[in-house]
Amino acid sequence: MATSQADVAALPHETKSSAPASADLLERYSLYLTGQRSLSDNTRRIYIDDLHTFLHHCRQNGHDLRDMDRQLLRGYVAFLATAGRSDGPRPTGYARVSIVRKLTALRTFYNFLVQEGWFQSTPVPSARSFPVKVEKPLPSFLGKQEANRLLAAPEEDTPAGRRDRAILEVLYACGVRLAELQGMNLGDINGDRREILVRGKGDKERWTLYGTAAQDALDRYLEDGRPHFSATSAHGDPLFVNRYGGRLSRRSIEKIVRDYAARAGLKEGIHTHTLRHSFASHMLEGDADLRVIQELLGHSSVSTTQLYTHITKQEARRAYMDFHPLAASSGTDSVSDDATPEE
Repeated sequence: MATSQADVAALPHETKSSAPASADLLERYSLYLTGQRSLSDNTRRIYIDDLHTFLHHCRQNGHDLRDMDRQLLRGYVAFLATAGRSDGPRPTGYARVSIVRKLTALRTFYNFLVQEGWFQSTPVPSARSFPVKVEKPLPSFLGKQEANRLLAAPEEDTPAGRRDRAILEVLYACGVRLAELQGMNLGDINGDRREILVRGKGDKERWTLYGTAAQDALDRYLEDGRPHFSATSAHGDPLFVNRYGGRLSRRSIEKIVRDYAARAGLKEGIHTHTLRHSFASHMLEGDADLRVIQELLGHSSVSTTQLYTHITKQEARRAYMDFHPLAASSGTDSVSDDATPEE
């Protein structure tokens, strides 16, 4: 897959120059990511964007790609942590998890340069010899009443409202990722079994389930919502379409969730992944087996799914502190976040 103009173009805070990497080199790198690394198109774009951040740093400091060493890398990490982001009113640093991701993308790029004959071995220190500790915050999720308010926010007297209600219902009922929802086609739905075929990371397919509320919303959208949009798409017969009949973009879906969260009076920062977290947390609160949740979410490792056990334990502690009449005087400071109430 050739590099698109969007890939080669610099990020908003950068110049249009791709120096010190040529456009031809970036195109070959893009082909390497998709052909040899088998990355999805979305992950490839992220790697290219992350590389542009490094190229921007090199241009600012007069570095060449061959200058890579531990000292340059330390300077790059300091840049990322303090002033790497310029998409707001003033430069700010990236979160540590984003810094780690950008270093992963950088290591991949220099592995590619080794293959291209620039180096005999990669000059980028390994993650083990150059660790960046990451503090992973627990993901936020909605309470059940908050989720209900969000789902009820769309006005279903318009085609767009019926579409938006179906989008919210599927996100919450299935716990799917944004890219998975955006890529759904009409043929992926099995209404008789209330299942949807989902294409996850690495093009792995799985079936996820949905309940009667999502089924009702999908039925209303498919019968008296989607037909009102111009059916002009020729790419996979998408499930969720825009007013022209084309596949609804990820940015549009994100905006839909954000706008209805505001309309429902929810806290700021609600996004599609909040509904995925809410799905998993509420399943766990209902005593669903962790392995079942793992399969429904499409996690490759159960350790990823176990994160949600910490969320529910934290919520249990918060509820105890808020509502137990003796909480303030019972030495609750000694209660750890991992403590769970006895049955």
